[in-house]
Amino acid sequence: MPEFTDSVWTRPARPRTGQPTLSREQIVRAAIELLDAEGAAGLSMRRLGARLGSGATSLYWHVANKDDLLELAVDQVMGEIYVPEPGDTPWRVGVSVMADGMRAMLLRHTWVIGLLGVRPTIGPNVMRMGNRSVALLLAAGFTGPALSHVHSLITAHVIGAATTEAAVAAAVQRAGQSAAEIREQLEPFMEKTAGDYPDYARWRQESGVTEMDPDQVWDQSFAFGLERILDGLELWRVNNIGDTSAA
Repeated sequence: MPEFTDSVWTRPARPRTGQPTLSREQIVRAAIELLDAEGAAGLSMRRLGARLGSGATSLYWHVANKDDLLELAVDQVMGEIYVPEPGDTPWRVGVSVMADGMRAMLLRHTWVIGLLGVRPTIGPNVMRMGNRSVALLLAAGFTGPALSHVHSLITAHVIGAATTEAAVAAAVQRAGQSAAEIREQLEPFMEKTAGDYPDYARWRQESGVTEMDPDQVWDQSFAFGLERILDGLELWRVNNIGDTSAA
């Protein structure tokens, strides 16, 4: 098990000799395809070599081991997240764009969720995203530790929402049924126990949530949470910074 600070990004580039038939970009792209299909447990250098029609030895021209490959793959998909430039949009809109993009990326590549925090995320795409995020929040007036706390709060909401949604989606897929079909099967139990939990039962009946499309529920729940977080941050910003020009 490598030390936490032993990262593919902090080591010198591996020397190249001979004429490798594969590029690092090809290897990482194929790894992401395998990870999307089977998750981190399904990735091995041997299986990846077979997918590329090459022996595992060819992969070692560019990647020392699976841990390095995972770091490269995580940074690659992080590059799918767009963060607006400061001044292009109000800070709340900019943060929302970033958060929506991060959630969408995590749901496309659910294997990333289990790797966050395991190794340093200091690749060029992550650092570029981090730099833009800092610039966006600085322009809004957040500084010092408060800026870090704001970014952590937004990220925690994204990761928390995506983790739950991805877990439910995986369970639904394993069941071989749609979420609506599973909900319908559970309905007799919910009706039977309604008398034991009257407030919850009344809310379910009056809210219409059981009739909504599950994907719509996830989207609305995430958006509601994000907007309330931004409301709180805006109030804190005005009270503690006093500058509303970037609102």
